[in-house]
Amino acid sequence: MNLLAAVAVSVVVCSAVLYLLLRFAARRLPLDHPNARSLHERPVPRVGGVAILAALLLVAATGLAPFNLALILALALGVISFVDDLHRLPTGVRFVAHLAAAAVIGWYLLSPMDWLSLALIVLGIAWITNLYNFMDGSDGLAGGMAVAGFATYAVAATLAGDSATALTAAAIAGAAASFLVVNFPPARVFLGDAGSIPLGFLAAALGVAGWRNDAWPLWFPLLVFAPFIGDATITLLKRLLRRERVWQAHREHYYQRMVRMGLGHRRTALVAYVLMALCAAAALVGRTQAPALQAAVFAAATAVLGAIAVWVDVRWARRPA
Repeated sequence: MNLLAAVAVSVVVCSAVLYLLLRFAARRLPLDHPNARSLHERPVPRVGGVAILAALLLVAATGLAPFNLALILALALGVISFVDDLHRLPTGVRFVAHLAAAAVIGWYLLSPMDWLSLALIVLGIAWITNLYNFMDGSDGLAGGMAVAGFATYAVAATLAGDSATALTAAAIAGAAASFLVVNFPPARVFLGDAGSIPLGFLAAALGVAGWRNDAWPLWFPLLVFAPFIGDATITLLKRLLRRERVWQAHREHYYQRMVRMGLGHRRTALVAYVLMALCAAAALVGRTQAPALQAAVFAAATAVLGAIAVWVDVRWARRPA
């Protein structure tokens, strides 16, 4: 019952905040203006993250979900990122904030742990925080990943008896579903950095929390969010090999290529949703299996995503100039 209440309240609050912002403050909202690296063609308000964070804050304030350190840090990152949405902050300032939040939550959840392992996990949290922002570039994509990913967390945590993680994840999934209604192609609202950065952070932080609480193995969150992690990580490595300036915006992600090859935002989102559902189902099925079967499930899902990446690369290479 508490799980359903957390979802219901987050849906209602997020919808109400979005309505009020678009209805009464439309001329004052930060806009995402198209540029040479964008996939959209007109200015779109980027306040979806504000509505999602408002919903999570109210759900936590009413006691329907725990007001834990992960949520506090996500809200802090949301405030910094909203300032970035209004006035672009230096890259170094943003990176330090993301790394600091990752270090705090990593130390809080896992200490005492050997420093090398802890450092690797902290870097992983910081990377997932950023890659979620990199992947927020096509209508319906980041919102859909949030619904699929956090709903999967909620189901797995409930089955494992980890009620705190389940309630937080369910509230996030509910707010994301409300946002997705106005973000599905053609999008009327974007997440903005104030949404994508906290969502990426929470995906990583709750993933580590569930692992610490024995709700799932460490590979579980990696597979749940594999459509995003795989695309962003492979794209980064390819750009590094080409000695490109990886901190600059670009249109080389696999989802961006799919849109540009003619699939468009809607079909790209639908293909991504199928992949998200398959990864979520595989993760849930493999979560409690014997180690050998867990490895097989993870390898099979990785092979499927890899095959799709190769297909996109081949189609991209053959596209008309």
